[in-house]
Amino acid sequence: MELHQHYPVRLRINGQERSFDVQAWVTLLDLLRERAGLTGTKKGCDHGQCGACTVLAGGKRINACLTLAVMHDGHDITTVEGLAEGDRLHPLQQAFIDHDAFQCGYCTPGQLCSAAGLIAEGEARTRDEVRELMSGNLCRCGAYPQIADAVCEVLGVDHGKVGA
Repeated sequence: MELHQHYPVRLRINGQERSFDVQAWVTLLDLLRERAGLTGTKKGCDHGQCGACTVLAGGKRINACLTLAVMHDGHDITTVEGLAEGDRLHPLQQAFIDHDAFQCGYCTPGQLCSAAGLIAEGEARTRDEVRELMSGNLCRCGAYPQIADAVCEVLGVDHGKVGA
C-alpha cells in the first residue's frame, strides 16, 4: 500500500456536491477548512472536547475533528455557512443576535450547528435539558445564559433567567 494514497470523497456540503481526493487520515474538519474553504467551522482543541468544530452530518451533530473525511463519503454535511437561506438568517442565528449569545464568537459556529442538531433531535423540552444537551459545546467567554435563551426561544421553551 502506498503511504500517500488518496481516496475519492464525494460530499454534499451545504447543498452543493463536492468531490475531493484525500489521504486516509484527513479529518472532516481539515477537509472543510483547508480544502472546501469553509472556515466558519473552527478548530478548537482538536480532541473533541470543546465543540468548536461541530457540524451536522446527515442532520446529526458531530465533532468534525474526531471523524475522518473518508468516513463521510456520500453524506450530507451542513456547516454554519449552510444554516442561512440566502440573505435570510436561520432562526437560531437571529436568536443568537437578539440575545447577544456570543462574545468573542469563536465557539458560535459550533454552538449554532449543535443547537440546530439539538432542535432536530426533539429531545429538549426544558431549559435544563437544553443546557445539558448543549454541554459538549464550550464557551470560554461564558455566554451560556444567552446561548440557552436563544435556543429556548427557537424551541418555544420558557427561557426565563431563573437557573441560568
